[in-house]
Amino acid sequence: MKKLVFALALACTLQVAYAQKPDAELQKGVDKALAAAQDAKKATKAATWMNLAKAYTTAYSNPTANITPGIDKATFSMMNKEKPLSVSTVELDGQPFEKMELSHANVYFNAAGVLAIVEVTKPSVSGDLLGEAVKAYAKAFELGAKDKDVDPKLKEISDFYYNDAFTFYQLGNLDKACKMFKGAADASVTAPCTARNDDAFYNTAFTAMAVKDYDLATEYYNKCLANGFYSDGNIYANLSECALAKADTLAAKNYLATGLTAYPDNAAILTNLINLYLQTNEDPAKIVELLDEAKKAMPDNPSLYYVEGNIYTGIKDYEKAIAAYDKGLAINDKYDMCYYGKANVALKKGEDLVEEMNALDVREWKKYDELNAKLTEVYISALEPFEKCYENGSSPEVKAAAADYLKRLNFQLRNVDPKYQAAYEKWNALVAE
Repeated sequence: MKKLVFALALACTLQVAYAQKPDAELQKGVDKALAAAQDAKKATKAATWMNLAKAYTTAYSNPTANITPGIDKATFSMMNKEKPLSVSTVELDGQPFEKMELSHANVYFNAAGVLAIVEVTKPSVSGDLLGEAVKAYAKAFELGAKDKDVDPKLKEISDFYYNDAFTFYQLGNLDKACKMFKGAADASVTAPCTARNDDAFYNTAFTAMAVKDYDLATEYYNKCLANGFYSDGNIYANLSECALAKADTLAAKNYLATGLTAYPDNAAILTNLINLYLQTNEDPAKIVELLDEAKKAMPDNPSLYYVEGNIYTGIKDYEKAIAAYDKGLAINDKYDMCYYGKANVALKKGEDLVEEMNALDVREWKKYDELNAKLTEVYISALEPFEKCYENGSSPEVKAAAADYLKRLNFQLRNVDPKYQAAYEKWNALVAE
């Protein structure tokens, strides 16, 4: 599943409010620390670069020094004495917010009256303050600053970047969000930081895809893999989409083949692989060859046959699909998903019959009746595997899906035999619980 990993860093929730200082004072502090870093003698001392980094982060934090996310409007009014320049109602991602414009920031209160978003509109000092702070801390460490002094500061900067990224994401500025996520990721692996932010690496790639920067997305998805962060195999599916966006079909196939071997149950990998082979007019049986390699390593894994069955279902080779599902059930006759797959084949056959029936001329009523009789048989054939799926359901979601299909199928069959009406009432009551 492609989605942003949503988690605010602790830096946001642990922020302590303090009085905002005049911008000129912050600029003076940065200028003084920068001048020291440019002095040949002082530049050799770790303390000089630690002071410069601190000047940058202090200037960065100043516009929101007396603003703490998570507080209500009454508390905000007590903590922040500045009168808003304007107040308006805006909609963000379908949700209403009350927006207050202040001298250095816009603040957004959600429907519950809680401060949810803080957007800096006027930095106290211009420039990439967090990026420069990271460089300064890295230089300090290079000159002998202790790990225990630099490590938490880099973690703090990574958190600042990360929370800013979510602010831009919520405001719909994906390009800026991507840059901030990248800053968070990079800061978290700058020596000697020990708190690598895997979510930041993933979100960098995710937002890069959204703004169609496929090179950056590919770079950071590959960094996710290098970090051992696979997102249950979704990284491989996303990398394949980046490759296809760059018209690199071979790379897309390689990503999906690797991902399928490691994560044979991943729906995104399977879907992308099937679509890719169909688009390139290649034999989907090649996917089965990849599965065969996985079967050698995991001969007792029925899910591999479930995947194989889905491949054949996707290309409407229903006989091979059923054969694959049956092989999975031969390994484990209680494997719910192979029963689900068999039932799904019946539904797909039913869809094909309905499509054929709808295409008939009104005068072809005999042919219509023949197809309708076949449709009834198909619906009946789906009942037993769905019942087995429900009986052996490994999760509430699977059982609920099977029950819902049984309700609908028996409703369709209620005029064929009274037993189907009784079955419909049973499953309808169960679904309604």
